[in-house]
Amino acid sequence: MDAAFDAHFRAALDGLKADGSYRIFAELERRVGHFPKAYHHGLKRDVTIWCSNDYLGMGEHKEVLTAMHAALDQSGAGAGGTRNISGTCHEHVLLEQELASLHGKEAALLFNSGYLSNWATLGTIAARLKNCVVLSDAQNHASMIEGIRHSRADKRIFRHNDVGDLARHLSELPANVPKIVAFESVYSMDGDIAPIAEICDVAERYGALTYLDEVHAVGMYGHQGGGVAEERGLSHRISVIEGTLGKGFGVVGGYITGSAALCDFVRSFASGFIFSTALPPMIAAGARASVRHLRQSSVEREGQRAAVRYLRQCLDDAGLPHLSNPSHIIPVMVCDAKECRAISDALLTRYGHYIQPINYPTVPRGLERLRITPGPLHRKSDIDDLVAALKQLWSERPGLSQAG
Repeated sequence: MDAAFDAHFRAALDGLKADGSYRIFAELERRVGHFPKAYHHGLKRDVTIWCSNDYLGMGEHKEVLTAMHAALDQSGAGAGGTRNISGTCHEHVLLEQELASLHGKEAALLFNSGYLSNWATLGTIAARLKNCVVLSDAQNHASMIEGIRHSRADKRIFRHNDVGDLARHLSELPANVPKIVAFESVYSMDGDIAPIAEICDVAERYGALTYLDEVHAVGMYGHQGGGVAEERGLSHRISVIEGTLGKGFGVVGGYITGSAALCDFVRSFASGFIFSTALPPMIAAGARASVRHLRQSSVEREGQRAAVRYLRQCLDDAGLPHLSNPSHIIPVMVCDAKECRAISDALLTRYGHYIQPINYPTVPRGLERLRITPGPLHRKSDIDDLVAALKQLWSERPGLSQAG
């Protein structure tokens, strides 16, 4: 019987391999002080990482590591249970206070990941608001989509970043129906940024709660790293700001911020929170150190932006196709799954540059890309080497010259 199941599994995997969508994980070992270099165990040598979501290199920042070591020595490895059963520690409370302050909200609530915070929060609020309708941007992250689906609430999908289409949907709903407008600030694949103020205008006109995913923006935007909403002075107009501790802040975990009543509501009713073992105290301590540092320091953000500008200019000078956007995400467009995989492999094996290909279902078929996220620890010489390698690989594939 197991063999029959395995045959089915293998056939499905063979299909992914045939169309170039099969994902291959590199066995990498980060070493403190060497990032964005990492040791590749398959190749037995160092490679340069270009696709990390540790956007600012905070995963190896001295203040973060010091705080984690101290908390490990003080409190041990794990939290000891769920937050409800002995798992709430002092570091959790301090981190939630820090995050609430960062976003100018009354309260915050920690989760084990950004995915879980979206899934549990949207799933809980939409399910427990009677007759709720969720209006979701067409390019929202899978975690938001899954949360909305889990809630079983009615939903409407509005065209990506299309405020007029959102207004049309809202205008068709009864005034007394609870409504949630769910959207992101920075969209992780194309790197475009939502018209937050305009969305708030429409949501407020129709009495809708606003739910903003800032996972690719926290730490990165705003004078304190509070995200695009902070940068634009709009945090006070957002009902729920959701973020991650695993990207710009360089650690792991997710969170929401909002009113005290809303956060307590999610804490009390969300199964994804109630039944999950709490983050280890050392993780919370490291994340808090990262948040506190980035609230005071703009050095990392300035270095990251300089690297982005330089890479974009080098790509333009080389005639390489990349999407223009106002964010830190640089999608180099290949638009063919097999070619994207081949270029990624060649960058790694021939030149020592690690960039995972992005393919279906993360992006639609035909829009495959290399998603590059340069940071403050990438040197100009690293960028020069990468662009030279890309230019050479493009010259070997003349059919790709007009890609994107």
